[in-house]
Amino acid sequence: MTAPNYPRPPFDSAPQAYPGRTHSMTPVPDHGETSYVGRERLKGKVALITGADSGIGRAVAIAFAREGANVLLSYLEENEDAADTVGVCQASGQKALALPGDIADPAHCKQLIDAAIEQFGQLDVIVNNAAFQKSAQSLAEISDDEWRRHYDVNLHAMFYILRAAEPHLKPGASVINTASINAKMPPVSQVAYSSTKGAITNFTTGLAGLWAEKGVRVNAVLPGPVWTPLITSTMAPEEYKHFGEQVPMQRPGQPVELAGAYVYLASDESTYTNAAMIAVAGGAPNL
Repeated sequence: MTAPNYPRPPFDSAPQAYPGRTHSMTPVPDHGETSYVGRERLKGKVALITGADSGIGRAVAIAFAREGANVLLSYLEENEDAADTVGVCQASGQKALALPGDIADPAHCKQLIDAAIEQFGQLDVIVNNAAFQKSAQSLAEISDDEWRRHYDVNLHAMFYILRAAEPHLKPGASVINTASINAKMPPVSQVAYSSTKGAITNFTTGLAGLWAEKGVRVNAVLPGPVWTPLITSTMAPEEYKHFGEQVPMQRPGQPVELAGAYVYLASDESTYTNAAMIAVAGGAPNL
């Protein structure tokens, strides 16, 4: 098998309004629509994935469905990306349900858990993946609302979802949090975003210890630069034109290249993996 010839910067994609759309990007990200082949590693499981309409969440949803899981897809607002993701998952022969809403709202987080139990009767895997990001060159550029939005979406929602899920998670269940290599190597333009990712790694470690007796594993994936709509909708064109050049592989990852890490952590192949931080970052150091 030869390595895929994925695009390298510079990129000329047009800027987008947050949260961005997949097919408005140039090049269009690869989520595994035509390439990911499942092996029934998640057969019979039910997974909730946040931020599942595009980017890493979409790639995870597609991979999980092709591995035999039924999926509940959480995303912010009605858009064609979510409908397309549902269609790809259903084409794999699995059930896929999408629920729009703002996970910054604790009530909506509880609704997601309630929907999973009502629709599927169980919940085996939770992927906390949704994120808000906005670059700034000084603290003065970060408004109070933007600072709170980073924490409400990236960290507080994770707590709301897992608190609501706690009574329903049985031994063998898996929680996978999307952190970032920014947790340990924060870029100067992403102070707010990176601070939430540092908090996520700490929360992951603490919860893994707390829930170990329950038989519920809690791990995190730490992506490096990944080509998703979040990039073209939260960064300036001069930033994302060269996105990914800074890592040894000299390109951003494609969402499908991260899916395997989530499948491993969700599967019964990782029953002794707990509190792990798996970096998928193109060779960028994870110190």
